[in-house]
Amino acid sequence: MAETWIYERSADNSARFVLGTAGENPLVCVGVNPSTAAPGDPDLTVSKVMGFASRTGFDSWVMLNLYPQRSTDPKGMHRAHDPELQAENERRIAEFVDGRPLTVLAAWGALIETRPYLPRMLAGIATVTEKSGSTWVSIGDPLKSGHPRHPSRAGYEWPLQAFDVANYLRMVRS
Repeated sequence: MAETWIYERSADNSARFVLGTAGENPLVCVGVNPSTAAPGDPDLTVSKVMGFASRTGFDSWVMLNLYPQRSTDPKGMHRAHDPELQAENERRIAEFVDGRPLTVLAAWGALIETRPYLPRMLAGIATVTEKSGSTWVSIGDPLKSGHPRHPSRAGYEWPLQAFDVANYLRMVRS
């Protein structure tokens, strides 16, 4: 049976909100910003997320981002966030979550430091997932900086383990 893709983006493809496959038990990954990945054409990050999902008992995967602007380099993101883009991202994420208690993979690494507004974007997404009773995980232990590992830099042998997103937000916002 062919996979059913989920692909939500802006009309001009300058922003991607949701990319993944449909299933009952998805691994929901939150990265910094989308790059070039599209249905049937994963980039390195999406390929690794797919691998972690299949190796850890999930039947599907979904890629979300702190900020939905497409850029192959996070340094290419807007210097100041676009409030309308942020609101659309949070709305699409809330629609996807739809009150379901999901497993959410924190997967942005130190890239969250790329733009000062990114911790605020995370706080909005964390509020949506908190309301649904979702569980946050990370790949292995956090980096020395306290950030969760980016999937493209992680080995499949590292376990998914509990990640305290509320405590993390206190750290990055202080």
